[in-house]
Amino acid sequence: MSTQHSKAAETFLKNADKAKWHDATFWSVRAKRDNMAMGVEEWEQLREKADLIKRHTITHMDKYLEMFADNATRNGVIVHWAKNAREFNEIVLDILQKHDVKKMVKSKSMLTEECEMNPYLEKHGIEVVETDLGERIIQLMHSKPSHIVMPAIHITQEEVGQLFEKELGSEKGNYDPTYLTYQARLSLRNEFITADAGMTGANFGVASTGDIVVCTNEGNADMSTSMPKLHIAAIGLEKVIPDYDSLAVFQRLLCRSATGQPTTTYTSHFRKARPGAEMHIILVDNGRSDIIASKEHWQTLKCIRCGSCMNTCPVYRRSGGYSYTYFIPGPIGINLGMMRDRYTYHDNVSACSLCCSCDNVCPAKVNLSEQIYLWRQELEKLGKANQMKKMMSEGMKFIFDRPALFSTALKFAPIVNSLPRFTKYNGLNAWGKGRELPEFAKQSFESMWKNGKVK
Repeated sequence: MSTQHSKAAETFLKNADKAKWHDATFWSVRAKRDNMAMGVEEWEQLREKADLIKRHTITHMDKYLEMFADNATRNGVIVHWAKNAREFNEIVLDILQKHDVKKMVKSKSMLTEECEMNPYLEKHGIEVVETDLGERIIQLMHSKPSHIVMPAIHITQEEVGQLFEKELGSEKGNYDPTYLTYQARLSLRNEFITADAGMTGANFGVASTGDIVVCTNEGNADMSTSMPKLHIAAIGLEKVIPDYDSLAVFQRLLCRSATGQPTTTYTSHFRKARPGAEMHIILVDNGRSDIIASKEHWQTLKCIRCGSCMNTCPVYRRSGGYSYTYFIPGPIGINLGMMRDRYTYHDNVSACSLCCSCDNVCPAKVNLSEQIYLWRQELEKLGKANQMKKMMSEGMKFIFDRPALFSTALKFAPIVNSLPRFTKYNGLNAWGKGRELPEFAKQSFESMWKNGKVK
């Protein structure tokens, strides 16, 4: 019984060259992360500190949210609270309609993806323009991000060039990255100038000051807030941290973990609206309170959305972001999807080898693989367990519980080596797709041990 993920992954792997390129590309980002981490002597202490800060903040969320909202209000910012995606979208629409907004530019925000804000606003006659280059490419393609930090990295420059020819009128056949970036810049400059409102997400909300902090490499968040007179910031409850000392810890971890850079090109702090402008912050729950209440899965909220778990994950690298059914892929997406709707997104929990590499690179020390393992234990109760895997596990248990039978199986196992290929590689052996079975040794370790050949 194949899952949606495995079927989508099989389709992805049919283009072997692109799959190989995808794997190598994200592994190179992982390697950059490692180089940066090894260059910081206190790296592990920073991770430990980040873990402790997040644990403290999440378990005292009410205190820090009130502090953040009070300070932001004192700064002249209008603060809103949204219980769910519907309320968030309605609040955004209400603000925009009161200001007679027809076009809004926005920097990258996975929260707005989560709440499906763009299509909601477009249905109500408001044009939304993504200004992050990757997100803009995805938007023009009418597609979705395949990675939370590098949303369009899976798209080749030739594909971007052809897209820009069609949508932006760029020079036919010119796929030079510098030229394509210039064309995007020309197009977006006009969008910034003519927009009535700008929206940003927030990497962090600083409770002690009421600031939001936005990290970008393109400066598009600054343009989205410095041109229009209206700035709306969308922030999930878990993004609030206590103070600037805490921010210093996360700033040293975030970009090194995400892209292998010492820091982002732009780290922008927004505390209040500029003169003559107006600033709104919308604090969004949308299920986060439920995650806090989960004894086994609350640590998911420690995530700072760096994407390092995806860059290191052997399954994500070799199956692509679109093979996952939840809009956030990779290890963190598996867990977030299950917290959102375990019946809808259960198939993703099989997209994990339990290698624990994600745990080792996570800057906030989220126990990602442990949580995925726990979700797997619930599949039977949910009625979503894979029947083939159940049969295999029960068969293995039957053999392992009977030492004599186990020893006999080991003795005759080498016979498999000489069996015709069709008996070993067929529809019943899903593992054998793209893999070769190892040869069974003529003598098992158990036999060698009993005969005194191993000491």
